Amino acid sequence: MKKRLFYIRKVDNNMPCVAQFGIIDKFEKNKDYSSDYEPRKYNCVAIDDDILNDWWEELTFMKTYFHCYSRPNFALARYGVTIIPPESLETFYNIVSKDIRSKLSEELINLMVLLRTAISLNKYVIHYGV
Repeated sequence: MKKRLFYIRKVDNNMPCVAQFGIIDKFEKNKDYSSDYEPRKYNCVAIDDDILNDWWEELTFMKTYFHCYSRPNFALARYGVTIIPPESLETFYNIVSKDIRSKLSEELINLMVLLRTAISLNKYVIHYGV
């Protein structure tokens, strides 16, 4: 039986909690993506996790997978790992782009660029919650 690793990140009261998003270059249907915390591997971009609160109602309609492909769900695993399939990326992009902050926020612009790239390449996106 494979040992599962869980990472606990210390929260600094001066630093906001962040959610991270990256593109999975070679998606593996049988892999449990929660067993490793690898934001550098996926070139993740970070956004303030509080922003997700404003999008939450819309996110609940977005098809996703929690930790691995065998666990279909909706929205994001706020404290875990979410796999966002290519067919949900346009929905996610539209949620982000409708936010007025996306015009000036570097972090949201970076997220929109990442999503557009994943859409054009038909790739899965990984989300690491706080």
